[in-house]
Amino acid sequence: MIRRLAPLLFALLGCHAWAQTYPIKSIQLIVPFAPGGGADVAARVLASALGTELHQSVVVENVSGAGGTIGTAKAAHSAPDGYTLFLGTPSTHGTNVAVYPHLDYDAVKDFAPVMLIGTSPFMLLTSPTFDAKSVKDLIAQAKAHPGQLNFASYGNGSINHLVAELFNSLAGIDVGHVPYRGSAPAISDLIAGRVQYTFDGPAAIGQVKGHTVKLLAVTSKTRWSVFPDVPPVAESGVPGFEAITWFGLFAPAGTPKPILALLNAKANAAIRTPAAGEGFAKLSIDVAGGAPEVLAKRVRTEIDTWVDIAHKRNIRITD
Repeated sequence: MIRRLAPLLFALLGCHAWAQTYPIKSIQLIVPFAPGGGADVAARVLASALGTELHQSVVVENVSGAGGTIGTAKAAHSAPDGYTLFLGTPSTHGTNVAVYPHLDYDAVKDFAPVMLIGTSPFMLLTSPTFDAKSVKDLIAQAKAHPGQLNFASYGNGSINHLVAELFNSLAGIDVGHVPYRGSAPAISDLIAGRVQYTFDGPAAIGQVKGHTVKLLAVTSKTRWSVFPDVPPVAESGVPGFEAITWFGLFAPAGTPKPILALLNAKANAAIRTPAAGEGFAKLSIDVAGGAPEVLAKRVRTEIDTWVDIAHKRNIRITD
């Protein structure tokens, strides 16, 4: 019995010793999107604060392409030694699972959740020339003119494409989809009145405050502190509707539990530092934190939601 237990005891002692000395070198934080976007900026806010807590540099590496799948796959197949971390989103751990038939990673099995960093709602935005004054108005016009209204997305299978499809499905409306290559051209055509509405995240707050687009509702269950006078979609004619954008910190599956526990503790401390709080506030991200299971639950919910809507609306990316 002692002989059989010896390897396990040595392994546990080794993990404990590792956790006591970890980290002894810089840590890589993979972001599966291009520099300058919301995910990249959020990652850099976290990296700075987390590096201070760990007394080691946390270096952001952008590995973009294919809707985030390339960087996600790289992180999934990295050594599970605590020196590679990953910034996940509803795309990497939700919609991509739903729309890509052949991913090079398993969003659940290949990752160990560390902590939910923060969340933000999407905003239902309309063209300034579109005369709908509320969600109910938009739905009424769509039902009165089936197939004649159009919504914009970042691209086929993107997170705001599926958010809009969820909205359209629950509202029972028939609306055309116009995919763009990113948020900027979609917002540009929304402002010009070429499309009637879109769902976008905090990146579009400037356009809302500048009155170049109209904000009808937010997608959280409750009102958002950034626009406290704007109602949620769920209170405006589509009960039960909710869609949240979020950022999560992950490690490759197999990362030793003591390392994960240390990372969770340090990440929770990091996001509550004044510098990180200010950084996330500028991005309109509501800080979350908590145990790894909070993030694990969010991933399971995302996958269930988007797999269902992608199946119902027949959304697939095949090339």
